[in-house]
Amino acid sequence: MSDLTHFNQAGEAHMVDVGDKSITKRTAVAKGQIMMLDKTLDLIKQGNHKKGDVLGIARIAGIMAAKRTSDLIPLCHPLALTKVTVDFKVLDDDMAVECLVQVQTSGQTGVEMEALTAVQVALLTIYDMCKAVDRGMIMTDIRLLEKAGGKSGHWVREL
Repeated sequence: MSDLTHFNQAGEAHMVDVGDKSITKRTAVAKGQIMMLDKTLDLIKQGNHKKGDVLGIARIAGIMAAKRTSDLIPLCHPLALTKVTVDFKVLDDDMAVECLVQVQTSGQTGVEMEALTAVQVALLTIYDMCKAVDRGMIMTDIRLLEKAGGKSGHWVREL
């Protein structure tokens, strides 16, 4: 268990002590997509869904989720985020919407969980807003693309 930082020597879960870590700029980028029926994608693209601007509301939900990650993931530290961007791209050929999130802070621990949580909640919001017309949507390929800052340095997913 020594490689898993959220467990102490006795194997009990604990919050990692980051008090001695340096304050550095930390960045994380995460991505995912939601696949749907073509009629559902058309409603989103046209912006005339009964519930309103699906992607605009999902963007706000993603930002809120990044800010509330420590309330959802038990051992995450509450962080003062300095930037959260949530961008969407309609993938017509795949009948999907892609979500790309970037999160930044200056702190003692990284923001990977915040970026991943934001992607998940943004996609869940799209599902929630569109489930009346398409209950078969699939959220997929949620992953960390990049993280920078801190002792472990810069990491980029190799495709």
